[in-house]
Amino acid sequence: MFSHLQVLIIDDNEDDAILIARALEKDGFKLTYKRVDSAETLDAALDEGTWDIVLSDYSMPAFDAVKALELCQSKAFEAPFIIVSGRIGEEIAVDLMKAGASDYVMKDDMPRLAPAINRELRAARDRKIRRQAQLAMAHLASIVETCDDAIISQTLGGTVLSWNSGAEQMFGYSAREMIGESIEALVPPEQHEEISAIRDVIERGRRVERIETLRLRRDGMAIDVSITVSPIKNSEGDIQGASIVLRDITDRKRQEKERLRLIEELKEALRRVKTLNGLLPICASCKKIRNDGGYWEQVETYIRSRSNAEFTHGICPDCVRSLYPEYQSILGSVESAPRESEMRRQE
Repeated sequence: MFSHLQVLIIDDNEDDAILIARALEKDGFKLTYKRVDSAETLDAALDEGTWDIVLSDYSMPAFDAVKALELCQSKAFEAPFIIVSGRIGEEIAVDLMKAGASDYVMKDDMPRLAPAINRELRAARDRKIRRQAQLAMAHLASIVETCDDAIISQTLGGTVLSWNSGAEQMFGYSAREMIGESIEALVPPEQHEEISAIRDVIERGRRVERIETLRLRRDGMAIDVSITVSPIKNSEGDIQGASIVLRDITDRKRQEKERLRLIEELKEALRRVKTLNGLLPICASCKKIRNDGGYWEQVETYIRSRSNAEFTHGICPDCVRSLYPEYQSILGSVESAPRESEMRRQE
């Protein structure tokens, strides 16, 4: 039972409209209704309100049910349209139902009206649910068809059932070429055991999540792909096949290999960096270092050839005092700062 209704009554008689409303209330409906009796008032009522059902008399002085039905249909009005009349033959009623009316009830048989309304409202609700489901399926099909990923469905035996445009772009086969063929046409010979393993998981009703593997294009080139495989079940819950989503990850794999190559090159470069260790024979006077060949080299030359160190030259304070005493007073302030800091550290 639909407890509350918005009812549009098409009738030229106000008393008849009140009798219809009271009959429905007696049968348990709570309703709000509006009466119209012309094409103009009907057109305005269709625009201004959301009506659950239309109850129309067959014949009125300036209007009739045929014109009312045509006007409702021209407005794409989908609520049930029931004829409620005291003067209508069965042949006319059948013609009206063929034209789109939902049912007809004679005014002298009002107990039949409530069951007819309930039946037609249930049918309208079911039509709406089916229409919404169809729209959702069409929307989903559009998403699948236009997706860049390859989306494929197959039987448990591996026969391709559907093949979207993403699969055409990725593998180079058209849907006409692949539907009805084996999915194993895409699988490199060394990967065939993988197909059996995936099938075993799907038959247990489980999902295979984003495994990374290889698949073959039409031109024979192997591409890196990420695969997700899900079981397809019928209305009874039995597994009928599998849906496969494949994403081309060739670029990502290439970038990963390049990154690993650069890391290895860096490690190798670090391994080649020369370091100084062990005892170094150095002259106590001139500070030259004896190299592995027995020759004496300047410290800078020796270290530069065995490391990445570079040199910048200056004169230390001790050498200034020894070699250039005339500049000692000028450089005294420079010299004193580190000495004072050194004294603070000692304290």
